[in-house]
Amino acid sequence: MTAEQAPVRPHGGQGGSSLMTERGRTTIADEVVAKVAGMAAREIEGVHEFGAGGVRAFGAIKGALGGEDGVTKGVSVEVGERQAAADIHLVVEYGVAIPDLAQAVRGNVIRAVERMCGLEVTEVNIAVDDVHLPRQESSAPADGEPRVQ
Repeated sequence: MTAEQAPVRPHGGQGGSSLMTERGRTTIADEVVAKVAGMAAREIEGVHEFGAGGVRAFGAIKGALGGEDGVTKGVSVEVGERQAAADIHLVVEYGVAIPDLAQAVRGNVIRAVERMCGLEVTEVNIAVDDVHLPRQESSAPADGEPRVQ
């Protein structure tokens, strides 16, 4: 890494991270870090959805009204000058080993944020708020079909 590429002295601002080099400054908004963390967490098999109950309900209403299904739903980040930390609320698929899933999510989030944002990730806290149970197949007949003949 050359002197021009290496961060000289990070200079943080409100609502984001700033990486200062001799040739200029790069500012990364908190929302960007949250989106990177959310996308990285979604890549892990066994993650059903994000957010605690209230967040999921609000997201469902927002989606029904045509709002964007937020990548940051259930993800909160704290971003400093050189470091970031994330809290992620998950709903996991039934049958998945939760400790293994949490480790996979944590590792993927750390790799993605550090690679894409250049920030050291100090911690990724995972809160499993629910387990998604497979729906039982309905044995009821289709619309209007008699059960017997």
